[in-house]
Amino acid sequence: MRKIILAVAVFITPIIGFAQYNWDIGVQAGASNYLGEMGGKHDTRKDFVADMKLKKTQFTVGAFGRYKFTHLISAQLAFNWVRIQGADNASTNPARVGRNLSFRDDIMELAATAQVFFYEMPDLGHTYRYKNDFKMYAFGGVGGFYYNPKAYSKDGNWVALRPLKTEGKDYGKFNVSIPLGLGFLFTIDKRHRIGWEFNWRTTFTDYLDDASDVYVDPASLESDLAREMANRRPELDPSIHTGPNIGDAAGEAQYGHAGDKRGDPSHKDTYMTTSLYYSYVIRGKSSLYKSKYGSIFRKSKSKKRKIRAKF
Repeated sequence: MRKIILAVAVFITPIIGFAQYNWDIGVQAGASNYLGEMGGKHDTRKDFVADMKLKKTQFTVGAFGRYKFTHLISAQLAFNWVRIQGADNASTNPARVGRNLSFRDDIMELAATAQVFFYEMPDLGHTYRYKNDFKMYAFGGVGGFYYNPKAYSKDGNWVALRPLKTEGKDYGKFNVSIPLGLGFLFTIDKRHRIGWEFNWRTTFTDYLDDASDVYVDPASLESDLAREMANRRPELDPSIHTGPNIGDAAGEAQYGHAGDKRGDPSHKDTYMTTSLYYSYVIRGKSSLYKSKYGSIFRKSKSKKRKIRAKF
């Protein structure tokens, strides 16, 4: 009988203990990159990490709050600042190098995800106190983000590209992402969590880098700055011009005729981060604890000493 009671106690204790620590809040920092029109190797674009240019890796920072529904499922709300960058001069594809485009984008993201824990070591060190643990999880969800691609002009300034409509299109400031990834965490003394995540976001825009479709007639662009940022090949070869008349005497020196390929609209842009994070666990009583002991404490707090009046 004593062995049965001990076995039940060993099984129940960690469950009750974990249920009392449902919330944690934290911060994260790490590295970021993207897959889009800029970068890549000698071949045409591939929608996978083989096309990613590591030397254009940037950074991400953010904060989050997480709530544990059960020991298997948690939900998280996170706000992240993700910077991505790309440049054709980092590619080994001659056509991309000749295109000579570049960009930088600061993405402000708010995302909600569900985490499913598929591996757990609930008592690291076998202390039987269940204060330290290790967990691995997969996650997915939905996010919304603001983005604003910019490019470094030949005058030495960062220029916002959206207002210039370099491809003759007006795309929005906000879009939706689908974050998917993997992570793990260590819990130390029940209160501190240190973890790592890899997070890949699929988006519904091809304009994170301001390149998607074809060159437009330069005459249709609204300013000299728009024409400069739409076709940057002349910066490599001053003999190349961007005039609209393909059949004129200088037509052979043109690059990026109206209708020529400038991007690949068949693939949406994606971005990814890998980050380390720290969070602090907020202690709260579990529903089991409240149902069992809450009434006792409520009674004790409401109980007042009665003094009999003497006459």
